[in-house]
Amino acid sequence: MANLWVRKPLSQLLAQAGDSDKGLKRTLGSWNLILLGIGAIIGAGLFVRTAAAAGGHAGAAVTISFIIAAVGCAFAGLCYAEFASMIPIAGSAYTYAYATMGELIAWIIGWALVLEYALGAATVAIAWSEYLNLLLGGVVPYEWCHSPMESVLVDGVRHAGIMNAPALVILLLLTMLLIRGTSQSAFVNGIIVVVKVSIVLLVIALGWQYINPANHTPYLIPADAPAVTLSDGSVYSYTNFFRHGWGGVLTGAGVVFFAFIGFDAVSTAAQEAKNPSRDMPIGILGSLAVCTVLYILFSHVLTGLAPYTEFMQAGKEASVAYAITHHMPAEYAWLATSVTVAILAGFSSVILVMLMGQSRVFYSMSNDGLLPKVFSDVHPTYRTPYKSNMILFLFVGGFAAFIPGSVAGDLTSIGTLFAFVLVCAGVWLMRRNNPDTARPFRTPLVPLVPILGMLICTAMIVGLPGPTLLSALGWMILGLVVYFGYSQKHSKLQK
Repeated sequence: MANLWVRKPLSQLLAQAGDSDKGLKRTLGSWNLILLGIGAIIGAGLFVRTAAAAGGHAGAAVTISFIIAAVGCAFAGLCYAEFASMIPIAGSAYTYAYATMGELIAWIIGWALVLEYALGAATVAIAWSEYLNLLLGGVVPYEWCHSPMESVLVDGVRHAGIMNAPALVILLLLTMLLIRGTSQSAFVNGIIVVVKVSIVLLVIALGWQYINPANHTPYLIPADAPAVTLSDGSVYSYTNFFRHGWGGVLTGAGVVFFAFIGFDAVSTAAQEAKNPSRDMPIGILGSLAVCTVLYILFSHVLTGLAPYTEFMQAGKEASVAYAITHHMPAEYAWLATSVTVAILAGFSSVILVMLMGQSRVFYSMSNDGLLPKVFSDVHPTYRTPYKSNMILFLFVGGFAAFIPGSVAGDLTSIGTLFAFVLVCAGVWLMRRNNPDTARPFRTPLVPLVPILGMLICTAMIVGLPGPTLLSALGWMILGLVVYFGYSQKHSKLQK
């Protein structure tokens, strides 16, 4: 009878971390890891979620929403930092769960990370395709930038999608880059990060002088705020508790939380860090700190340029470009175009880091026998899990080319939140079960910090839409079928 709760010995994990000759190549320093984190975090979330939270819930106080979301992420980030410095192995939350809660829980979290990384990369690739076509003025025909499940009526003629070719192209290019090497991928990611952060800083610096103080008064949306008529003719009322005042700020925190997703991907690169005990905490917490400061400044400027009600009526996905075009002098039209470039750059680095994170989780699961050996085969020259990258491209590419982006919905987020909960619980359990193990970085105030992290992230999971929770349940059931049908029988630890 197999033991579902068998834990991977810490000594075995540390021996695996020390075996750098056979495994992944250690090429990343602390700055590479910080840039990886920023690359994964600053995507469309900053440009889209800010306006959605301000317009629908928090108003100018969306800056406070960002602070609340950052505190929730910080609790999880502190726990990730302890684990990543202590167990510098690829695999992130999957590896930590294997050492603290046993094989079944480790499998479940590894399966959940597929939702975060693989489906997240596919969804972002679809959005990348949309923004590229927007930037190019619609040069790509509808049929070749939409899935077969989508269609549009133009002048009485129905146009149906064939495949999303641009999404497939960006996934292929980034997959080839990842196969070529981690240091090369980190270099390209660094360039992308410099581009998009520069544009964010430009928006902050140039927009600051055009802030209208009246847009920040009152700072919180009042309970008697007048309703807004939306573009489709419907009326949006602010009387609901979660659409004004502190209730709106808290809901806004849930909306903008998803703009922080990605810092956990840094921990998947632990086996490729030069000095993981020092560099991993710096990478995880450093990227989180940089992005939090940028988010607060950016949201302050954006809500100062335009009244929050305008983001409900006209801004939508192009909210930042809208605010620049309508509330700054005409000579800044180039800045609106630059924002679209920054969004494309942001999407590219998010896809890159998510594809990298997923292949590293598969690499660890394969090394443990829970997935076929092909996922842990390392390229003889580049020392990257190239076969895993290629298989992942086929899976993610199939989703991006033939399925609409809306299908993924919030599944990406539920995988992340679930990982956060288990990592927080794992730090607490490891402190109890292995109190004397060396910890280069120690999470402060244990068990308070892990408990707060678990509570905040669980609350965000409960707040997700019902259909999303049902879809995630279905995905988990499929994962258990795979575990009991294949993984348990091939587990090296069970043998």
